[in-house]
Amino acid sequence: MQLEWIHESAAQWDESKARIIRAAPPGTFGVDRFARLREGDLLPGDWWRVDRGGEIVAYGWMDSTWGDAEILLAVDPSARRQGVGTFVLDHLEAEAAARGFNYLYNVVSRAHPDAEGITAWLAKNAFHTFEDGSLRRRVGGHVAR
Repeated sequence: MQLEWIHESAAQWDESKARIIRAAPPGTFGVDRFARLREGDLLPGDWWRVDRGGEIVAYGWMDSTWGDAEILLAVDPSARRQGVGTFVLDHLEAEAAARGFNYLYNVVSRAHPDAEGITAWLAKNAFHTFEDGSLRRRVGGHVAR
C-alpha cells in the first residue's frame, strides 16, 4: 500500500501522535518532552504525518538549528521494518533541501533502549557521528541506497 506524506500546518498534539510517540519505550526521545502534552496543545516546528491506506503509521518533525534541520521520526510499532522510517527520513531530507538547510541533525539519547541499533540504522543511512554525540547527514550529499 502506498505511503502519503502530509504536512500538518499549525500541528497540535492529538490522539494519533500520542498513540505512536508514546508507544516508544521510555528513553527513546531522551527527556520525555511529550509526557505533559494534552490534546490540542500546539507543537513547535514542522510536523508531517505518514498515511497508509487511511491509517497514520508515522510522524516526522523538523526544526531549524543554526542552518541545520533537527529531525525526529516516530513509526508505529506495527509498521516498523517495512521501509516507513526510510520514507520519513528521505522526505525530511527533501523538506530540508527545499529550505536550504545544510545537514539533517539528530541525537540518539543515551537512555534510548536501542541506542546502538538506531545509531547503526542512521549510519547505514549516511549519518556520521560527531564527538558531541550528534549524528549528521549532509542534505543532498548521501549516496542512494
